[in-house]
Amino acid sequence: MPASNTLLTPTVIAKEALMMLMNNLVMGKLVHREYQNEFAKVGTSIKIRKPVRFAVTKSAKRTNTNVVEYSETFTVTTQAHVSWAFTSAQLTQTIEEYSARYIQPAAAELANTVDYDLCSLYNKVGNSQGTPGTTPSTFAELGACQQMLDELAAANPRVAVVNPASHWSLADGLKGTFAQKPANDIFTKGYLGTVAGLDFHMDQNIRRHTTGAFTTSCTPVVTTASVAGAYTLVTQGWLASAAVLLAGDAFTVDAVYSVNPKSRESTGQLKHFVSLNDETASSGGSVTIDFMSSTSEGLHTSGAYHNIDAYPQIGAALNMIGSESTLYPQNLIFHPNAFGLVTLPIAMPAGVWGARVTDKANGMSIRIVKDYDIYYDEEIIRMDILYGTAGLYPEMACRLWG
Repeated sequence: MPASNTLLTPTVIAKEALMMLMNNLVMGKLVHREYQNEFAKVGTSIKIRKPVRFAVTKSAKRTNTNVVEYSETFTVTTQAHVSWAFTSAQLTQTIEEYSARYIQPAAAELANTVDYDLCSLYNKVGNSQGTPGTTPSTFAELGACQQMLDELAAANPRVAVVNPASHWSLADGLKGTFAQKPANDIFTKGYLGTVAGLDFHMDQNIRRHTTGAFTTSCTPVVTTASVAGAYTLVTQGWLASAAVLLAGDAFTVDAVYSVNPKSRESTGQLKHFVSLNDETASSGGSVTIDFMSSTSEGLHTSGAYHNIDAYPQIGAALNMIGSESTLYPQNLIFHPNAFGLVTLPIAMPAGVWGARVTDKANGMSIRIVKDYDIYYDEEIIRMDILYGTAGLYPEMACRLWG
């Protein structure tokens, strides 16, 4: 029996929009979402305390670990919307007709915006594997990423979010190795299957990183030896007064190796660093690189937060990853706790046609508002979301270069 042309209410439209928004998320479904209730108590910003780490002493004599609690700030201030004009007659369509024509494409754009912002957090991640300029296609590349994550992230769950080119390359290179999709996941947007202990998803919002101009006339070296807790690196040898680094540029430092946080032994791999900011060299060719946030634990060669085997020394060379001024896809392998997403309900304006709907399970919220534009003699409807993204534990992620 055909559906009747019942006048669409704001609540009906909002519920349909929320469902379509959630269905179209890829990255947004894979990251940490459990800070919703914290924001309900304090507003749009909270401090997230990182787990405390301890060091063991092999002795009958007691030795205290100096407990230091590090934190990151999570802010929810991004308001995104889609709006369009329509006639009153169009509200007499069935919800299926109206959804197909307006709600679905509008919700898809909002979902893409959220996913895009989450994928943009790659520039907080220092760990990286793969060959810049070569689309990944082998177990070896996935295994290298997994090995990096073994230093800090739990073995399960782990996910891989890759761009279409990397997906098809890996699918061809690893024929027959993807585990069959569970029946209830067949229609999950972007889900491809499981291989090498990773749940694979394809997302066209995977970012491409443009590297800085760090090669021409540049021979960067460390000029100030690092000390415990350092989160910056003082360097020289860059092209004077030039924009040499872009946020997300990755590099290693000679003779500085990463350490397994459990065994405190060197992994045998050079520690990977990332520039958190765009950097312009001084007139003398020096740059101070922020590679961790100022509220992080920084570098340590001993103790509870032991993460490198030796501090960067004066004269140690920086080895940039990739070629300068080049675009490279940044596929992501990560534990869900590496990144966070929070959406908050937006206040409803008084006396308007509209509705706000929030999913109780995950906190996703959307607002629909309609009003009349007397200037253009048309009805306007807008769909809004309020959200924030954060790199909670970027050390639990690895970039796979394409």
